[in-house]
Amino acid sequence: MKTYAGKPVYHGIAIGQIRLLKKEKKSVIRSRIEDVEQELTRIKEAVNEAEDQLKGLYDKALLEVGESGAAIFDVHQMMLADQDYQESIQNIIQTQQVNAEYAVAVTADNFANMFAMMDDAYMKERAADVRDISERLLTILMRAGAAEVSTDVPTIVVAEDLTPSETVQMDKSRVKSFVTRYGSSNSHTAILARTMNVPALIGLEYDEDIDGKKAIVDGFKGELIVDPDEEILAEYEERAAQEEAKKQLLLELKGKETMTLGGRAIRLYANIGGIADLQSVMQNDAAGIGLFRSEFLYLEKDHYPTEEEQFQVYRSVAETMAGKKVIIRTLDIGADKQIDYFELDKEENPAMGYRAIRICLDRTEIFKTQLRALYRASAFGNIGIMFPMIISVKEVKQIKEIVEEVKGELDEMGIRYGEVELGIMIETPAAVMVSEDLAKEVDFFSIGTNDLTQYTLAIDRQNAKLDNIYDAHHPAVLKMIQMTIENGHKGGAWVGICGELGADLTLTDTFVEMGIDELSVSPSFILPVRKKIREHS
Repeated sequence: MKTYAGKPVYHGIAIGQIRLLKKEKKSVIRSRIEDVEQELTRIKEAVNEAEDQLKGLYDKALLEVGESGAAIFDVHQMMLADQDYQESIQNIIQTQQVNAEYAVAVTADNFANMFAMMDDAYMKERAADVRDISERLLTILMRAGAAEVSTDVPTIVVAEDLTPSETVQMDKSRVKSFVTRYGSSNSHTAILARTMNVPALIGLEYDEDIDGKKAIVDGFKGELIVDPDEEILAEYEERAAQEEAKKQLLLELKGKETMTLGGRAIRLYANIGGIADLQSVMQNDAAGIGLFRSEFLYLEKDHYPTEEEQFQVYRSVAETMAGKKVIIRTLDIGADKQIDYFELDKEENPAMGYRAIRICLDRTEIFKTQLRALYRASAFGNIGIMFPMIISVKEVKQIKEIVEEVKGELDEMGIRYGEVELGIMIETPAAVMVSEDLAKEVDFFSIGTNDLTQYTLAIDRQNAKLDNIYDAHHPAVLKMIQMTIENGHKGGAWVGICGELGADLTLTDTFVEMGIDELSVSPSFILPVRKKIREHS
């Protein structure tokens, strides 16, 4: 028996046979060619085929992991279609008179190295995406088989790293866990693992002789136990059975009220990225949607989504939720979410730069287009709107002026709309410190604990090197949350949490005692959090 230590990115217990996924590095030979036009045609056809494959992967991911999980394949399509990327390949073929395979390999190295050298953590992650799309092109050009996992037994996949494409294509009924040597907690594969409810470890150094051996993944301790003895295996089989029993028990909570033993009701909502996530919201019995990330509407397109395109999406969500609250966050791009057609300048510190509400208040026509779509949709359900990255009362007053302009325009056109609650994200220390004044301007607060933690601790949450000191339980963070709840109530606003801490069961009792009104979590956490609240005295 041997135990390897890694870092867990999704909790759980998995028992199965190790499948060591060895990716054969494609041997690309530089060949001089006579017919340049023929080679350019080859690469064009390969790009078209790769686009078709990515569209198929997007559709598959949409069904299995929802819109937020599938968004990466939209990103890959945009990167594949990038003019600079394609021109680099074509230029190498034309000027050096070489084969398409070599041109793709050189371009992949150049672009990946460029991204890897950037300071921004999000842009660093794009190096892996460039290699993924380039590997796809090479596979098509060379007609080589892609790395696959085909198995008829419970399997633990171990690899140097996994691309989103490889992850989505795996047989979810057989693959019980992912373990990788590289990657970060915020990589696309880690996010997909959490979305798929698959225990996963990263940063784990392993030996090559583990392939085919029986193993256990402890997603709580962050351990891979290879060749466990009978006693350890029996212990983990019992733990796995207990975890499964807990899941079944939680199903019994569907339809039950989210109320403490003392009779205090807490609103328990879901975070979603798009329409495809609604099925999971319904299955897990959420009382509403506390965070609809509207930026995915922009990320999945190569143009600004029109008012009508947005209206149809917002209306569909509102109608599907049938009167339950749907809180839609206005456009939140910048920082780790970049969109080419916005043509944002490169920034030294994008997390604190031109992003979210700052873009909306600067480019008001984009903002008003979204607000018109939201208000039109409010006639078909119970919609609330919240605004991200607020730091001052002045910003909120500007927002409210624009909202009144939009409502006036709709009135003139005779377009009906409903009563809409307005709220703001509390995700900066500045917003916390003036939260009592802010509460007088809005109907509700939603605490974005992910950004609030990084800004309070001055730690980039995308930087894997700082994971060991990134502490969402830091006393300063908890005091910020407490202050926000107290000041929100003083000013007449109800207060919720929509960041990842909302699903942290070790803090549920603390939040209830602080006086929180609402928690919004990933759909899979709805029932566990409900159980915890119902046990609170």
